[in-house]
Parts: sequence; structure tokens; C-alpha cells
Amino acid sequence: MNKLIALFTLLAVLCGLAPAFAEDVAAPAAAASAVAAPAAPAADAAKPAEAAPVAAPVPNKGDTSWMLVATLLVIMMSIPGLALFYGGLVRSKNMLSMLMQVFSIFALITVLWAIYGYSLAFTTGNAFIGGFDRLLLKGIFDPVTGSVANAATFSKGVYIPEFVFVAFQATFAAITVALVVGAFAERMKFSAVLLFSALWFTFAYLPIAHMVWFWAGPDAYTDQAAADAATATAGWLFAKGALDFAGGTVVHINAAIAGLVGAFLVGKRIGYGKEAMAPHSLVMTMIGASLLWVGWFGFNAGSALEAGGTATLAFANTLIATAAAVLTWLAAEWVVKGKPSLLGAASGAVAGLVAITPACGWVGIGGGLAIGALAGVTCFWGVTGLKKLLGADDALDVFGIHGIGGILGALLTGVFNTWSMGGTGIVDYVNNTIVDTTISSQVWIQAQAVLTTIIWSGVVAFICYKLVDLTIGLRVKEEDEREGLDTTAHGERAYNL
Repeated sequence: MNKLIALFTLLAVLCGLAPAFAEDVAAPAAAASAVAAPAAPAADAAKPAEAAPVAAPVPNKGDTSWMLVATLLVIMMSIPGLALFYGGLVRSKNMLSMLMQVFSIFALITVLWAIYGYSLAFTTGNAFIGGFDRLLLKGIFDPVTGSVANAATFSKGVYIPEFVFVAFQATFAAITVALVVGAFAERMKFSAVLLFSALWFTFAYLPIAHMVWFWAGPDAYTDQAAADAATATAGWLFAKGALDFAGGTVVHINAAIAGLVGAFLVGKRIGYGKEAMAPHSLVMTMIGASLLWVGWFGFNAGSALEAGGTATLAFANTLIATAAAVLTWLAAEWVVKGKPSLLGAASGAVAGLVAITPACGWVGIGGGLAIGALAGVTCFWGVTGLKKLLGADDALDVFGIHGIGGILGALLTGVFNTWSMGGTGIVDYVNNTIVDTTISSQVWIQAQAVLTTIIWSGVVAFICYKLVDLTIGLRVKEEDEREGLDTTAHGERAYNL
């Protein structure tokens, strides 16, 4: 607990010393949505002097098809990908409980997303949270005309049906919350997991998603005055110019900090450091990691929201950076431990995927290779040296991989986005041009996004864990933990031998 308090104190001091505002970056683009205005009503024939109605934009069927496929790929990342990856890493007596937690969280968050989550994340409100314009997804489907509202992409005049954006972002929310459970695996009550998930999703995930990804869409940027007005309605970190293509801050750092806080507050597993707690099935873990890698192409390339060049860049970076991370993790493990392992290869792949996520559409292939290679080595240290320094029982290394990899990727996005480092620069939607960024200013903006996510997620997670502990309790009984959560929590076994 003292280490946890010290960590938050240090972060608070760092933020207090930091300048209040970074140098503005002209019209940044980040993964976000804007709801298109409804089509104008048909002109009255008795009023010929009135302007002709403006037809609603028609989404491109290719973009729509790609986004449906990308959404399916992200669903596969969670169930079965993450479930099997985590399930293989725990002991056999807890395999079923881990599958159950991931599966149930996916269902829970999907329902909450439809009820209020999407509205709070992706409608206009203030700089930190949206409003209730899309409560229960109202207003998207018109039962009279049978039409579906559109959501903006990153190209002017290009839209996708809003329902596909709703579904795509629902999968992001669901897998983010599911990632957290790996940190306190094998010892938390199922009821506590569900209650914590609902609370943390509401008060941590939704505000961070809004702060980083919400904006009015490119068509709002017609001139400088309109751009200023549109940016004033955007999320706080988006308005600062933070670049997070597919979720380095929103997903990985956010989940990792919540997991680390949970590992401290729930406490270590019985026998931790004294008994063997090796993964019970590396075959399952490898299958899960492979499904994660394949599904991640939807996660990253789908975040382009269009089937165009940016999607292909994100796709290529997701392939190449991940492969580089596998190799550097294995090399580090080979040197330090004497043997390369399958667990190391799978962990390296996830580390590379995490690190390239915020950068995949913003950096060139050279930058992607560098980020992946650095992620393999850095995250290997995160699950070995740093884990020992922190002293927390982060059972499945959520912070060591998702936290360290997410922070690394978010900061290096600011380095490799620049033209001098082979990056894409950013879009100036007012002048319809591509402009360069500078490393120093963009890295500082990225650092603000990282620090904001760490503090927001950590504080909210701490409060949520305490609320759950005070109401229903966090941890299972000692005898239940020793027997295993499969039978004590669910009355089933993963393996009936």
C-alpha cells in the first residue's frame, strides 16, 4: 500500500510541475466519431424559392464491409483470444473461472455500452465526458424511413453507418475491461469482478475514451473559425493534439493501471513466491496469443474507419512490429535465462501488439520496426525486473506488458510521427493538407496523455475497488482459493479427467 501511495504521489508532483498547456498542433486526427446531421426534409412544392434539399451522404459499401469484418476480428480477440491466452496462464483449477470472467465481462460491457456507454463516450458534452443524446442508442435508426444515421471517418465527405461504429467501439470497451482481470487472477470473487468492471468502465474507460477520441469530425473544419469552434467541443486530450490511433492510452495504459492497483489492493495469491504457479497450458496460451495477433489487425487497421491507405499502413505495422517484438523478447530471454521459451514468444507478440497500437497509423514501417523491437526488450524487463521492484502479484503481467508497452508506444508515437523519422505527420483539415509535427512538442503532448490516463485510471480504480470491498468484498475465502475458483465459484471444472 505504501508503494502504491508513493507512486501516485510522485505522479501528482510531476503533473504539478508540468506546464499547463503544450504547443498546439494544427487539427490533429485521432480515432473518433461525429454523428452526421440528419438529412434535410423534402422541399415544399409550394415554396419553389427555397433551396433544394441536401441529400444525406451515402456510406461506401467497401468501407462498411471492412468495418464489419474488423469488428468481428476484435470480438475474436476477446472471445476466444484473450480468454484462452489468460486461461492457459493460470493453474488448471482456475482455467474455467478465467474463461468465465472474460466471457461475462464481454457481455456485461456490451450491454452497458448500448445503454449509456456509447453516448457518454462519443457525443458532445464537455471536455471530459459526453452527454445522453445516444442513450439506448436512440436516434440512430429511424423506423419511419428505415434509414440509419452516419458516423464520420477521417476523410471529408466520407461516412460509415453509425451502428457499425457503435459495434466496433463496443468491442474496444469490452476487451479493455477484460484485460484488467489478469492482474488479480485466481483470487477475486466473481460478483466483485462484475461490480468492479461496471464501475470502472463507467468512471474510467468512458471519460478517457471521450478525452482522447471524441471530436466533431473532419467536415466541421471548414475554416479556422469553424475549426476553433469544433475543437472547443472535442475531448480534452484530443484538443491538445494527443495521437492515439487505436488505444495505447484508452485501452492498454488504462487497463494496466487498474490492474496494478487491483494487484496491490486484492493482495498476493496464497503461496505466491513459495509455491509453483506455472501456467497450466502453454498450448492454450499460444492459441490465444495467435488469435490475439490475427484479431489485432481488425483492432488497429479498423481504427482507420476506412478501407484505404491508412488502414494498410496500420495493417503492415501490426504485422511487422509484432514480429520484431517476438524476436527481441526471445533474444533478451535467451541471454538472461539461457533458453528462449514459447511463453516468451507469446508474451513478446502481445508486447509488440500493445506498443504499436497507438502508433500504427501514424508511423512508417521503420518507426514500427523500432517500436516493436524496443517493446520486446522493454516489456521483458517489465515482467522481470520491474515486477520485482513493485512487489505486486500481477498474476498475468498486465502492467508489465500492457502498461509498459502502452507507455512506450504512446511516447514513441510522438517521435516517429515526424517526417524526419518516416512518419505520416498530421492532417490540417482547414487547409486540406498534411503537416509535420516536431518531436519535442509532440512527445510532450503524448506524455500529458500518458500521465492523465495513469492518474485518472489509478484514482478511479482505487475508489472502485474500495467500494466493492466495502459492499460485497473483493477476495474469495482462503479455502475457496486453495481449492480453485472453477468449482467453488462456478461448480464446474475445465477438465473432467
